Formats: sequence, structure tokens, C-alpha cells
Amino acid sequence: MTAIQEAGVVDASQKNVNVESLGQEHINLVFALGNEDFGVDVNLVREIVRVPPFITRVPNAPGYIRGVINLRGTIVPVFDMQLKIGMPSTLLTEEARIVVLSISEVMFGVIVNSVREVRTIYDSQMEQAAKLSSVMDRRYVLWVAKPTEGRLILILDISSLFDLDQILLEESEE
Repeated sequence: MTAIQEAGVVDASQKNVNVESLGQEHINLVFALGNEDFGVDVNLVREIVRVPPFITRVPNAPGYIRGVINLRGTIVPVFDMQLKIGMPSTLLTEEARIVVLSISEVMFGVIVNSVREVRTIYDSQMEQAAKLSSVMDRRYVLWVAKPTEGRLILILDISSLFDLDQILLEESEE
């Protein structure tokens, strides 16, 4: 295996690189929460918008629900991703964005500290999240990606993180 293959870097001009040896590719939107990088399947992302100056609060909503925004005539609930995964919430900066996701035709937004990139990650660069020893609940992390530059990207299981049945249950308990 060449150094390029081991690193997971694929250059279209390199005819001798066997892309198949890297495994299936997964395209993820990578964003920052605190000092950590997280990724979500880019197919779930509808759009990325700036955080508006005002988010309408929802009475009696769990703490991780920041409120709702009007996105071109559609009311979109907005979640504080840091609170939802067990991290302390931080002040929003100019780089903060709302990543609008759609799962099973349900659209919602998550506040992230900054959007980093859209990145292709291959099977050979991923390990199961079971090896994590983190405060964050491991059931929300599908994989830990290890791209070439040495940083780690936690690939989130958005379906389990934002289980609509669980959200409705939490709201009815409060």
C-alpha cells in the first residue's frame, strides 16, 4: 500500500492509486463544537444559514431547544447541539451557523460554532465509536474518523441524537 493510500488522500492525477482499497466513501459536513470536530452525513444537510439576531423561544421546551426561526416561510425548530450532546453551551460568535437538517421529511436546525468543510472520509479511516472514553454519550457517535492530518472527527448519528419520539416524550414530562 502506498503512503497516499495509507493517508487516505486520493488525487485524480495519480493513476496508480487504488481508490477501492480505501473502502466506501462517506461525504460529511464537518463542523466545530468547542474544540472538537464533528461530522454529519451531507445527505441530511438542507442548508447552512447564519444565526439570526433573535430566535423565538418555545415555552416549556427542554433546555437544548433554543427555539424556532422562520426560514423563508417555514418554521424550523433550532437545537443547541452542544447542550444536546452533553457539552457546555458557549457564546455564539460571527462564525456560528445553523445547519438545517432533514430526516424523514422533518426539518430542524442545529447551532454549531463554525462550519469547517465538506470532507470525504473512507471506511479505512474510521473506527467504531465503542472505543471512545468521552463524557459524550457514545450512542450518538457512529464512527471516529481519523483523516490524514491527525485530528479526529466524531461522526454523529443524527437519527438517534434527535429521536423525534424522545423529544416529544421529554416535552410531555416537563
